[in-house]
Amino acid sequence: MTQNGKTRITVEIHNKSYTIVGTEPAHHVRLVASLVDQKMHEIQEANKDLDTTKLAVLTAVNSMNDYLKLKEDYAKLLGSINKKEDK
Repeated sequence: MTQNGKTRITVEIHNKSYTIVGTEPAHHVRLVASLVDQKMHEIQEANKDLDTTKLAVLTAVNSMNDYLKLKEDYAKLLGSINKKEDK
């Protein structure tokens, strides 16, 4: 369903349904939800006693850590490319 250029899609993360509203294509939202769900299951396997709130926070922390590492790697790669272009 599209409203004001926004798409509304229902996804399942950690056995709960969430309705996401945004401008990203539905397939992208489903992919993001699937990756979050996978990460939550990975963390839960290693930490079976976590409640849902702590599991969600650990998932967010792990995801941001991964994001920052990729961002740093990207910056280094751009720096390498720029150095080569300057030669």
